[in-house]
Amino acid sequence: MSETKLALLLRVHPGPGALHQITGVIAAHQGNITSVAILGSRLDNEERTFFEIELPQPDSAIVLSELAALPAVLGVEEVRSMEKIYGKRIIIMGGGAQVAQVAIGAISEADRHNLRGEHISIDTIPLVGEQQLADAVRAVARLPRAKALVLAGSLMGGEIEIAVREVRAQGLLVVSLNMAGSVPEAADLVVSDPVQAGVMTVMAVADTAKFNVARLKQRVF
Repeated sequence: MSETKLALLLRVHPGPGALHQITGVIAAHQGNITSVAILGSRLDNEERTFFEIELPQPDSAIVLSELAALPAVLGVEEVRSMEKIYGKRIIIMGGGAQVAQVAIGAISEADRHNLRGEHISIDTIPLVGEQQLADAVRAVARLPRAKALVLAGSLMGGEIEIAVREVRAQGLLVVSLNMAGSVPEAADLVVSDPVQAGVMTVMAVADTAKFNVARLKQRVF
């Protein structure tokens, strides 16, 4: 049986029970919700909710009509999924100057692969402070479509190292600049040049590249 993947943007009356109504329709059709986000709205009398779902049946028209008929729903629009538009996400965080240099390499390399059919997006956040960085590292594992994290700074360790080991255990690739502190010891890959760090991170997540971190004989460059 063929499977249908849908991305839906729903305009919803704000209030309790709306999400329950929507998910009830999806569940009734054996739909699997792969992503959901409650979005803000400029209007006081409506909210926007975004769903990505998988349906076992190829015809999705009946699901759309039942969702549109719900009392809580003002409108339903089928849109392109975030996976198709923004694709895999690489997060770069740390000191502003280092983040900027890593971004140069990552954006340039991502552009090369995206022209060949990939979908890779680059997110950056200049951030300092041990606890602030540790919290941000842990939060990356909760971001949708995040495939890799680059830590760009001069000194990172302590709670940040603990956070790095936690997100790596959850399957996130972590690349670190070669810096002072214990974070480089905890990362999957350590790269001295920030531009090259960005390039190698994109190559590591791109399906159109042949670079595989697991096959490297050394992890510090």
